[in-house]
Formats: sequence, C-alpha cells, structure tokens
Amino acid sequence: MKKFRQWLTVILATVFFISSLGTTLVQAADNNVPPANDQYLQKVKDKGTLVMGTSPDFPPYEFMAHGKSKIVGMDVAIAQKIAQDLGVKLVVKSMDFDSLLVALQTGKIDMAMAGMSKTAKRAQSVDFSDVYFHGGMYMVIHEGDKGKYKTYKDLAGQGVGAQTGSIQYNLVKNQAKKSTLKGMDKITDLILALQTHKVAAVVLDQASAEAYANNTNGLTAVDAKFKIKVPGTAIAFPKGAQSLVNAANQSITEIKAKNLINKKYLPEAGKYMTTGSFKANKNKKAAAKSSNSMWAYKDFFIAGLGYTIFISAISVFFGFLLGIILALMRLSHSKVAIGIATAYIEFVRGTPLMVQLLFVYFGLGLVVNIPALLSGIIAVSLNSAAYVAEVIRSGINSIPVGQTEASRSLGMSRSMTMKYIILPQAMKNIWPALGNEFVSLIKESSIVSVIGVKDLIYQSKIVQADTYRGVMPLVITMILYFIITFGISRLMKHFERKMSHE
Repeated sequence: MKKFRQWLTVILATVFFISSLGTTLVQAADNNVPPANDQYLQKVKDKGTLVMGTSPDFPPYEFMAHGKSKIVGMDVAIAQKIAQDLGVKLVVKSMDFDSLLVALQTGKIDMAMAGMSKTAKRAQSVDFSDVYFHGGMYMVIHEGDKGKYKTYKDLAGQGVGAQTGSIQYNLVKNQAKKSTLKGMDKITDLILALQTHKVAAVVLDQASAEAYANNTNGLTAVDAKFKIKVPGTAIAFPKGAQSLVNAANQSITEIKAKNLINKKYLPEAGKYMTTGSFKANKNKKAAAKSSNSMWAYKDFFIAGLGYTIFISAISVFFGFLLGIILALMRLSHSKVAIGIATAYIEFVRGTPLMVQLLFVYFGLGLVVNIPALLSGIIAVSLNSAAYVAEVIRSGINSIPVGQTEASRSLGMSRSMTMKYIILPQAMKNIWPALGNEFVSLIKESSIVSVIGVKDLIYQSKIVQADTYRGVMPLVITMILYFIITFGISRLMKHFERKMSHE
C-alpha cells in the first residue's frame, strides 16, 4: 500500500507538471496574438526574410526540382513574387502537410503554401489571403480502370487514398462513405499505394492529379465529381497577421491581373517535371530510363546518410550520458531523485517518440525557437536516455552485493566503488542489450524527417517525388539502413568478444 501511494504521488506530480507546462505554453501562444495594428509585416522586413512552409510533394504547386535539392513549383514562384515585392529574401522550409498550421501558430514560419484550400474551418485558426488559384477535385486511377471508375460513387467498397489533413481527405470521408478511406502524410506514398494496388484511387487537386498522371506510367486522372464548390487555393498566415495578408493580397492582385500563373508560373513548373510537360507524354518509358536512374540521385542518398549518422551518433552520446545519470538517480537513497528519475523514465516510455519530437519542435517553439535538426537530436537523445537508464540499472543490480561490501571494506568511497568496481562489470553484462538499443536508435532517428530534417527517409521521399518511382528509393534506403545497423552490430560484437576475454 505504501509503495502504491508513492507511485500515485509520482504520477500525480508528473501530470501536474505537464499540465502546468501546457498552460504556460498556451498562455505564451495567446500572448503572441498581436493587436489590431500588428507588427508581422515589419518583423519580416526587419529580419530580411519571408519564411514559407510547404510540403514539397504536390506538383505543380511545390515539388523537388529534378536532380536538384531545390523546391520549385507554382507556389514557390508566387511566394518569390511576394518576397520580392516586400524587398526581402524567400526562405522555404519543408515539413509534412498536417504540420504546416502548427508551424504557423508556433512561429516557425511566416506563411504556409501547399496547394492549401481556403476553408472556413481552417480560417478559425489562421488568416488567409485572397484565393489565387481554382482547380477541381480529381482522382488518379489506373488507366485500365478508366471505364470502371468515372466518379467517386463508383469507388464504393474500394480503398481510396487522400493526404491527411487535406480537403480531399474530408471530401472522401464525408461523401464517399461507402469507400474505405486510407490517409497518408505524403502524396508520393499515396501514389505508391495506388501503383501497388493498395488503393483503387487517390483524390487530389486537379493540377496535381494531372501532373502525377501525366508523368507516371499506367495512371490517368479523371474528375471525381464531388458535390462541392471548390473553395480555391490561398496562402495561410498566423491569426492576426493582417499586415502580411494585405501585402500578399497586393501581389496576388498583380499576379491575377497579368495572368502570371497560366502564362509564366505553371509553364515554368512544368519544365522541372521529370518528363518536362503536364501533357501526356507518349514516350514516358524512354524518358524515365534516361532521367530516373537512381545513380543520378546518389548525392541525395549520401547527404541523407550523413544526416542520419550524425543525428544517431550525437543522440547515442548524450542519451548514454543522461541514461547513466538517470540510472544512478534511481539507485540513490534520495526519494526526490528516485521520484524524478522514475517519473521521467515512465513518461518517456509511455509516450510515442513522434509526439515527443513534435512537442520539442513546436511546443517548446512557443518559448524558444529550436532549429529542426537540433530538435530532432534533443528528442531522440531524451527518448533513448530513458531506455538506456533501465538497461544500465539492470546491469548494476546484476552485480553481487559482495562486490560493494568488499570494496567498501578496503576503504573505497561509494562513488569510487561505483566508478571503478560496479560500472565496469555492469557494462560488460549489459553490452549486448546496450548495442541493441543503439541499433534501434539509428532506425528510430528516421522520425525526424517529419519536421523537415534531411535524413535518409526525407531524401528518399524527395527521390520518390522527383522520379515518380515509389519502390526503388525505398529499396536503396533499406539497404543503406541495413549497412549502418549491420556495421554497428559487428562493431559491438567485436568489443563484446574482447570484454569476454578480459
């Protein structure tokens, strides 16, 4: 009963701390809401940059330029025009589509452009510019199914894919109720699901549907015939940033007056597409063979490999150090130290790593602006520390108590006993488990791609979007991950054998 009360106290203290922190962050967010005469425009001019958040898997709106680590597209051209009119430099940040509005609210970006529809529900949390483009809702299907699926109603009983958080997702959910909705974060993943027959159709904006269909063998785009008045595509800004909205609207008015989207921005975006055109290409296979070789993207995979190794190495180092501290805290005689370490370990092990990552990047971003790479390292390190702490604690507990008594009888202090007697023996016992944790950490670090860190997963998605090939980039990514983890495993085995002979 006494132990139960202790655990209950720890849990309640943890909940109270998290609730207090959440309240503080919410209050900080509320305090960031500007008055009627907001300073958003002035802040952009003062810092000299206009930060645009986007999800670059949505051609022709935004996508990665073929063979280059560069985000291009119609939205980027419009944003460049706005930045030019403001006299500042455009900075483009990549992230998942459903993270864009959160990034706006936490000050990570100045505006969000991702073929985003201007809906009343979204307008409750952000401010929108004037609509700059209208397009219908289409569905991408296999060419052989063109006579079978003419509207969304024909998809009854079939799997239908849509991007999570998009208006297309809600359309399928609310109108195509007889279909099975499958949501994914990336359109490239949705197209791959279609190609591998996991879904029968993917619902997209008209321009994007035609772009994917005209550049992917065996696919076509048809009007889905949804019962909806398409709201149109607009730019999202933080709530209350009317000065920025007004500035953007001035640029949009000029863009519309000169018809720059149809005359300039869409044709320029088309040049970056793999086949170089939004129109059907009769020789797609030849074009794909000449331009979609995975070897041409070796620099992407090398860059992603470098980021993955860097994040993993730093996270292993700090996760191990913090893990030792937490383990010693749990084994100490201080109830406060035991309570803090226990609460931390149980909380971290009881929450998903992705939630922890998003909290560090977006939640703490209300208080201090932490870059995406640093946020990823912090989240992965803190998560790993909880598991490492339990591994180390089990290793220390496995050492017979006689070892401690013998060392103390020789006049060694408690700290010296732990440093020179207990920990070395414990490390020998836990080395296999510790190696397994390090290997797992390398794989878990892939989660950082959701906030735009250019690791292996992030780069593989760029290659997928650029080449319209879904499987081969994944195969290469798997091989590279296997090489890293297998190498680490062999290295850990080598040291394990050396320890066993000592």
